[in-house]
Amino acid sequence: MARNQPTHDKRVRAALAVATAAAVAVAGAFFATQAQAASGNLLTNGSFATGSLSGWTCDAGTASVVTSPVYSGDTYALAGAANNSDDAQCTQTVSVQPNSTYSLSGEFEGDYVFLGVSGGSDTWTPAASSWQQLSMSFTTSSSQTSVTIYTHGWYAEGTYYADNLTLTGAAGGGSTSSSPSASATTTTASPSPTATTASASASPTATTASPTASSTGSSGSGGSGLPKHVLAGYWQDFTNGAESMSLAGVPSGYNLVDVAFATADSANDGGVTFSIDSGLSTALGGYTAAQFTADVATLHSRGQKVILSIGGQNGTISIGSSSAATNFANSVYSLMKQYGFDGVDIDLENGLNVTYTAQALQDLSSLDGSSLIITLAPQTIDMQSTSSDYFQLALDIKSILTISYTQYYNSGSMNGCDGNVYSEGTENFLTALACTQLQGGLSASQVGLGLPASSSAAGSGYVSPSVVTAALGCLAKGTGCGSFVPSTTYPGIGGAMDWSINWDASNGYSFLNTVGAYLSSLP
Repeated sequence: MARNQPTHDKRVRAALAVATAAAVAVAGAFFATQAQAASGNLLTNGSFATGSLSGWTCDAGTASVVTSPVYSGDTYALAGAANNSDDAQCTQTVSVQPNSTYSLSGEFEGDYVFLGVSGGSDTWTPAASSWQQLSMSFTTSSSQTSVTIYTHGWYAEGTYYADNLTLTGAAGGGSTSSSPSASATTTTASPSPTATTASASASPTATTASPTASSTGSSGSGGSGLPKHVLAGYWQDFTNGAESMSLAGVPSGYNLVDVAFATADSANDGGVTFSIDSGLSTALGGYTAAQFTADVATLHSRGQKVILSIGGQNGTISIGSSSAATNFANSVYSLMKQYGFDGVDIDLENGLNVTYTAQALQDLSSLDGSSLIITLAPQTIDMQSTSSDYFQLALDIKSILTISYTQYYNSGSMNGCDGNVYSEGTENFLTALACTQLQGGLSASQVGLGLPASSSAAGSGYVSPSVVTAALGCLAKGTGCGSFVPSTTYPGIGGAMDWSINWDASNGYSFLNTVGAYLSSLP
């Protein structure tokens, strides 16, 4: 969730496919030789100077080499023709050294263009009308001897162009690891303010898992004390143009309040810290930690739950090792005891390590017990496939996961569970994309819809609260559906979340009054 901006300009973290369902096998990918200098480009044909795709493996029928447009001084560039069913991905596998840091960069034109490392991180731009550089860095694991670099566009977004792709670092020995993956990865933002970073490895094609209905569905954290259908909202611990309020000012109709945000503890790898933002304190005429803690108790007295959200759009929290996972769990548990939080929300928008994040949450569950509330706030792209990082995390912690509220905004068109592409800001978009999670292994009670509370709260994707209730009704009862009708109903659907309670207050609590009332009416 965005800080210090007048709108909720959430990054569309497009966690991307290592290999899509339409991808060509990577057999025959080029491996860099050890003779390459550490300071040179480890990628072969990174500028496509051969006038061919030599060294690259691309999705069938989507890639070509063109003479225009090309990056300054070059003769050729890659053109990837993304279409409704293919993101036009090209990959190259390169030998690397274990425990080594590498820099990856390239020049790109087009809408929704991505550069990344299979199993690691990526960086992307939503719109580059002229050549724009994307760059990132990553660190290999202790046993890693190869990485697969990829670039691709996005479904139905048209042709993108890539040129001057460069990977620098220590050259490998020419052998490959059995399962290349980058660990403890860190992305660096593109110099362009429009470019953002995200975690890679989501397959953007719709999941084909057989549908299973959950007629009643209980929360993974059965002792959470939440109602069957939950209305959640984020309370902003900062000012950004939305109405500022103390925590006690949150209406009682919000069953679950996410306090945004905890930040990384620079002195404790994987650890987090939280304190009242000075800007909010000033806006409220003084707001101390003691007052905040008392407000948490006030919400508890009303039957509301309060959890601490980790990360947000600008969050840089990384859980990249077992020790970091332990530090995360211990630091969150300490904050829970200090302030009275009932659990934690994971809103990591700059990449996550599934293994160690899952360990951290399991450790936290062991510390706090069955009443712990755990929620996830993946961006839309994060839940396009069971192979994506966030989806994997959700499935890995299913036994302790309370609910996952996907943020169905700032995303553009996406695939639904039926394989069709749906436009953002429509009922079909909400129902067809939620269907992917419902068919992909999560219980109905663990699936929620996340929306902007007002048109000022997000760059795109705002819908009237009545559209949200229509989508909930379609999923829960099969009524009021658009052209997409799920193959079964999900009476136990988890509920809805908004960004944010503060923006809802600025909009006359339209979301609360409409969506909250509807959820309360569901059996």
